[in-house]
Amino acid sequence: MIVDIRIYTCLPNRMNEFVKLYEEKAWPLQTKYLENCLGWYTTVEGELNTVVHLWAYKDQGDREQRRTAMAADPAWGEFLAAVGKAGCLVKMENRIGKEAPHFTAWKAK
Repeated sequence: MIVDIRIYTCLPNRMNEFVKLYEEKAWPLQTKYLENCLGWYTTVEGELNTVVHLWAYKDQGDREQRRTAMAADPAWGEFLAAVGKAGCLVKMENRIGKEAPHFTAWKAK
């Protein structure tokens, strides 16, 4: 299993705007195509105005297949355009992590 760790930094006082836009337009698509959300968070301490969500995949091929299918959906392009128009993001990051050898919680599933 790999985990795609998505990190979005919003302009000050604009995080709620991004979250609402995401909830309305992106969440339905991502749960449809990506399916395996491990968590979706907004920060309350540390680096503020940050959204973090984590998506699990069998492997990099599974990730690429799912994200390619989502990107082909015209509604995804509409979401990206809406985020760009809103201008509420400062930066977007993603990191791919893999489970450590001693971590067995997912092996039982």
